[in-house]
Amino acid sequence: MFVIFFLIWIIFNGQFTLEIALFGLVISGAIYWFICKFLGYKPANDIILCKRFFLMLHYVFVLLIEILKANGAVFKMIYSEKYCLEPAVVHFKTTLHTTFARVLLANSITLTPGTITVSLKDDEYVVHCLDKELAQGIDSSIFVKLLERIENVK
Repeated sequence: MFVIFFLIWIIFNGQFTLEIALFGLVISGAIYWFICKFLGYKPANDIILCKRFFLMLHYVFVLLIEILKANGAVFKMIYSEKYCLEPAVVHFKTTLHTTFARVLLANSITLTPGTITVSLKDDEYVVHCLDKELAQGIDSSIFVKLLERIENVK
């Protein structure tokens, strides 16, 4: 967290000089001490934050790849004369525990072409798919597996 505070300080200053860096180190240290002392933040949380950061970066990379793959699949479905689209509405439950992970999954499904999250209530999703082929395995997708890994970081 200290490093994040320092980076924010440098970015907001717009330049990097020795004076700005030294003053930023002092200010960042004071803010970090304050949140540890009065807001109950523990330095052990920094390790968890770093682990989750790299997993979230991996998640974003996988999301971009899945969006590109789904674009190709939807493009083939729409422009193929032989293919007859069969829209489907899928109901499924997930084992994700945090609201953040559930909402991130819903948004990832919506961002992927051919699928839209219609409803999310507790752990139950309702997803509209352009074709029933896109609905296969949606409840155990790579998104769910990665989000479970992110949730289980200790």
